[in-house]
Amino acid sequence: MIQALERGKYYHIYNRGINSVTLFNTKENYKHFLKLYSIHIDPIAETFAWCLMKNHFHFLVRIKEIPEITSEKIILPSQSFSNLFNAYTKAYNKSYKRHGALFERPFRRKQINDNTYFQNLVAYIHNNPIHHNICEYPIQYPWSSYLSCISEKPTKLKRKEVIEMFSDLDNFKYMHQEKGNFFPLEQALEV
Repeated sequence: MIQALERGKYYHIYNRGINSVTLFNTKENYKHFLKLYSIHIDPIAETFAWCLMKNHFHFLVRIKEIPEITSEKIILPSQSFSNLFNAYTKAYNKSYKRHGALFERPFRRKQINDNTYFQNLVAYIHNNPIHHNICEYPIQYPWSSYLSCISEKPTKLKRKEVIEMFSDLDNFKYMHQEKGNFFPLEQALEV
């Protein structure tokens, strides 16, 4: 049975392309997905970390307490994620002259219940490009929230809360330099 997304709870949302197909071929693909994310997910969730990879993605979100009302209808959190994936699939399929599903269904979600898991998950998400041998350090990868976390530029990301979970910015950076053992996380995710 699929776990419903409950308001006020933290979740790791992740998925990949069906049959591990590439989701993001160009810089424009990444940008368009993030634009659609802002449209569909920002009204229902706060984002704490994210990473877009060629064939999969990770988000750490907290579902907002107050439901977003659109045209007198309450949008359910799971529906908002489905709307995001459907909108991106339509645009991607049109652009690449393809048809059919792009993402595995249902999208995966895991509830986050403690601070240690939250910290480990943030580091796991930001270190995903390193794990997949794309770069050596999180700061080198443009399609994750790591750069937003260490920047002072305006962002919708819950940067202050993330840094506080690591005590301060120096500890945040230090914890991301550690070559952590993410094997237990990977086993739980099956990505």
